[in-house]
Amino acid sequence: MKIKILISIALLSVLTSANSNALARKKITGQEEIIYHIFQRSFYDSNGDLHGDLNGVRLKLDYLQKLGVSAVLFTPLYESVFYHNYFSSDFKKIDPKYGTLKDYLALVEELHRRGMKFYMDMETQYVTEDHVWWKDGINNPGSQYADYIIYDDKAHTKPTSIVFGVNGLLGYDSVYRKITTVNLNSPKVLDYNYRLFKYWMDPNGDGNFNDGVDGFRLDHMMDDLDGKHLMPHLFDTFWNPLIGKLRAVNPKLKIIAEQANWLSLGLDYLNRGGVDRVFAFRLCYSIRAFDKKMLTENADSTFNATPAGKQQIVFLENHDTPRFSFAVKGDVDKLKVGAALNLLIGGVPSIYYGQEIGMTGNSASFGPTDANELPDREAFEWYKSDQGKGMAYWYKQKGPHKDTFNNDKPNDGVSLEEEQKDPNSLWNFYCKMISIRKANPVISKGAYKTLGNDNDKVFSFMRYEGDNQFIVAVNLSNKPVTANLVRGLGHKLKVVYGNQTPVTDGSTLTVKLPAYGVTAMATY
Repeated sequence: MKIKILISIALLSVLTSANSNALARKKITGQEEIIYHIFQRSFYDSNGDLHGDLNGVRLKLDYLQKLGVSAVLFTPLYESVFYHNYFSSDFKKIDPKYGTLKDYLALVEELHRRGMKFYMDMETQYVTEDHVWWKDGINNPGSQYADYIIYDDKAHTKPTSIVFGVNGLLGYDSVYRKITTVNLNSPKVLDYNYRLFKYWMDPNGDGNFNDGVDGFRLDHMMDDLDGKHLMPHLFDTFWNPLIGKLRAVNPKLKIIAEQANWLSLGLDYLNRGGVDRVFAFRLCYSIRAFDKKMLTENADSTFNATPAGKQQIVFLENHDTPRFSFAVKGDVDKLKVGAALNLLIGGVPSIYYGQEIGMTGNSASFGPTDANELPDREAFEWYKSDQGKGMAYWYKQKGPHKDTFNNDKPNDGVSLEEEQKDPNSLWNFYCKMISIRKANPVISKGAYKTLGNDNDKVFSFMRYEGDNQFIVAVNLSNKPVTANLVRGLGHKLKVVYGNQTPVTDGSTLTVKLPAYGVTAMATY
């Protein structure tokens, strides 16, 4: 959500094979999911207008299944003047640059035909001045939409500001639009949201959910929206009633909350907010910091405090954060450590498009505009030349920054074309880690335990279920190391990734790791 433009700098300062013919696949459970998070405008352009679109994603489902992911999460699809589609002008319309309802239904049905899941990002707490609720309600207390948005005066001349007193946002293309807060206290708004969400769950209304979403990501979800005390108990008055009614329609629906406070574990959302999953932000920060103490503390707290039946989404980057590759300056060895932790530590892993090839992005600061986050949303690099069919260079068409973002350089090793051919590439490492995860269900189903060791540069942990153990050790430093892991009693281990043979002495396991090395072992 684009409020992140205002707060992400402060928060981020804490950061120290299957193909389309093989369609008879089992249904993916929540524990088995690997999510691919797509900023769809930048993924693949199917019609030559430089905007990534719904048909573009459908054309690349073979690629996603070859990578090994099993679910897709989009940023919002609804109509908005802003390129990221947050701050809507019409929640019921698909942005025409993405395609039509027919295109959307074709994509969702094809995902389901392949045994994959689809999640839609929703943020209905804000609207722009282009929305009918604003246009009909402004200066009109008698409007049928009079209580759909919040006003600061009885004459309804002043729609209230959003967080930090912001009344609008300048787009990357220099288009400015006013923004206001939706009145989530209104029973009419609750009913509208129910009908809206229900529609996307079952567009044709026949009770068969094959054409609908498998769940929603609730962007910027809060109990007290923006801390303004205008709507102080939304878990009780809005979110739980809404989610409860939606679950009555489809009990299998998954609800993912993006907690507004990125430094929290999101436990209040899981315990009181009615959601199934939150994002493991603190674990993300710890992985990016390459700090054993941070990793230990935040992995323990994240996984051990999560209520039974609830889940944490483990990620390294998303549409609101700098690219992981930018943070580690493109160091492939560090990128592989991050990938291993992303996929092997447990929870529900999420991979942001382009993360698997190490897309870098860069830093940008153009003031109070949504152009600041364009470097983290650039076109997916399909080709080593950075040119070719499907390249989604929409941001190069217009606006004062259209010549600023040139993607990573051609022939720099960061493209799908280059990396698929290189057995040692980051892309192939992601494929390997995904295959290891799928071959070892204990990673997703087992309990988590940090394993102590005698080296302050080695982070080690275990997922276990009964005598079934899966152990991972990573070297967080640029020098070879040896570490003795306190494993506890268990069966013999086989190495599923790494070059050394583990030496075990009773309850202690000795591993030797190269610089930024990873080893993974499983019982047999």
